[in-house]
Amino acid sequence: MTAAVDTRALARQIREARGVGHKRDIDAVVRRLGLGSRHAAVPVGDDCAAIPDGDGHLLLAIEGFLDSFVADDPYFAGYCGIMVNLSDVAAMGGRPLAVVDALWSPDGAAADPVLAGLSDAAALYGVPVVGGHTNTRAAAGNLAVAVLGRAGPRLLTSFDAAPGDDLVAAIDLRGRFRDPHPYWDASTGAPGARLRGDLALLPGLAEDGLAHAAKDISMAGIVGTALMLLECSGVGGVIDLDAIPRPDHVPLPRWVNAFPSFGYLVSVRPDRTAAVVARFAARGIAAAQIGRLDGSRVARVRDRTGDEAVVWDFAADALTGCGRERAEAVP
Repeated sequence: MTAAVDTRALARQIREARGVGHKRDIDAVVRRLGLGSRHAAVPVGDDCAAIPDGDGHLLLAIEGFLDSFVADDPYFAGYCGIMVNLSDVAAMGGRPLAVVDALWSPDGAAADPVLAGLSDAAALYGVPVVGGHTNTRAAAGNLAVAVLGRAGPRLLTSFDAAPGDDLVAAIDLRGRFRDPHPYWDASTGAPGARLRGDLALLPGLAEDGLAHAAKDISMAGIVGTALMLLECSGVGGVIDLDAIPRPDHVPLPRWVNAFPSFGYLVSVRPDRTAAVVARFAARGIAAAQIGRLDGSRVARVRDRTGDEAVVWDFAADALTGCGRERAEAVP
């Protein structure tokens, strides 16, 4: 059970978090590029672009990394280049095929730990690096990594959560923070077979029809990621703070802003919640229903006393601008 928290202060902390601020930048980019998301297999704003292909979908995603992260922890930046992209593919019910990277560094020595992280993660997760771009004569270090994956006809999306759904959080707690950063690392040092099997849980949920909507927990944190899921689906909901899976020694205010190496939110019909939670639990991953979705378009958090605080009112203010209403309005 969580210690007593100031629910309104915590809601304000989530709104003002750096990771949530970065998500707000998406709105201007979507508008400037004129992304007509209604005509895509999945509207713009999901974890991957989904491209119909035969009896399934190709999945395409890319991640870029802050130059400060690459400078401070180059090995883990390279490792994350693989890990977070594969998480995006899994979040949409897919399996990865291959990755490419674009790397800039001042010289070969500076590039080496980034490449080591890329190489180690590719081997552990069993996904090949098949090409990319390299510049070892740049003024500063930067990294971007893209992934190609495949999913069947049933996708997990950010646009198919519905009022009445349970919101399930599944997080691998067998890790540690890479202090002083908010990165919860449950991946480096873990057996590759376990990592690959854990990722396969998500496409299994899609293929078996147990869920239709999901999102991997990003730098926006647990509640911040829920905000994006709710906005895309045009719904609201309440999150019970006490129900969020959390390591015993980590304070809730830090945990809600954490970026876990394995963390997903899944929107599930109530009659399927127990089955979904059991699949994660069978692999040693903490999973629980943390809330319920509704039609309010207002995201709230609630403490164990029942006290609620509004985190975001989507009718009043967009977050990413990728909500269902915009997608349906594009001619």
